Amino acid sequence: MKRTLLIVLLGLTAGLLAHFCWFMSLQPCRANGLDCQLQWMKTELKLSDEQFARIKTIHEESSPRLLALAAQVARMREEYDAFEHERTTSGQIDFLEFAHFVEQRRAVNRECLTSTQRLVADAARVMTAQQRERYLGLLGPVLQSGVHSSIN
Repeated sequence: MKRTLLIVLLGLTAGLLAHFCWFMSLQPCRANGLDCQLQWMKTELKLSDEQFARIKTIHEESSPRLLALAAQVARMREEYDAFEHERTTSGQIDFLEFAHFVEQRRAVNRECLTSTQRLVADAARVMTAQQRERYLGLLGPVLQSGVHSSIN
């Protein structure tokens, strides 16, 4: 009886360990570096080392602008929260100021979409036709939908 129980426990342990290792191997990278974040492209699109290096350079060159836009979006979210807080507490807002805010937000959203589309297009030019088709198939619907339009 003890031997059977030992074999069952060892089998369960080995199964759980194999299951855990399999899931860990399928997880995306945990590091915050650009290499790690772009690794999915190399794997999924079967990029050569030269293609991967060029795409990494393209991302590095566009990163400062995209980070600046992300900071603007975060600041605008805080402004929107302030408008919303004022509306809920006092019941009043300055409609001219809010209209100006909405116009700024639309401009930032357009710039975000344009910058992202430019980055995707630049990366796609490095790829072969088959890689480009797969890449644009994965990203195309997101870029066309304009998901940045939370306030219009």
